Amino acid sequence: MKQNIKKFTDYVTANGLKFTPQRRLIADVFLKQSGHLSTEELYDKVRKEDPSIGQATVYRTLKLFSDAGLAKEVHFGDGMTRYENIDETLHHDHLICIACGRQVEFMDADIEKLQENLAERHGFMLTSHHMYLYGVCPACRKK
Repeated sequence: MKQNIKKFTDYVTANGLKFTPQRRLIADVFLKQSGHLSTEELYDKVRKEDPSIGQATVYRTLKLFSDAGLAKEVHFGDGMTRYENIDETLHHDHLICIACGRQVEFMDADIEKLQENLAERHGFMLTSHHMYLYGVCPACRKK
């Protein structure tokens, strides 16, 4: 976590911004989380630590965190942007239930190899990708 705080501090100061105690607290709270958090969910967690921090500050700090390469935006098709901690997650893809919103993270070496082969056939060098597969989970299909 210290390495990520240093990376964030360096990014903020390199962009002419201040590394405030509020930004430090938001970063600390975010880095302790796992899974996918919306700005509202992070705001609720931060307010428990310091009720004086506003939602706009949380939103702007999370955006900075994303710009610094420490958080990744994820979209599950419900119109809400969520973020996940890049440091805590290895690359993975997502299955999303369109009925209940359930999310399953998965990593499949065969799919990764197919994507690399496809990119190579078209002369691309992959730098990143996001895969979201939408469907209906087993529990919702039973209903």
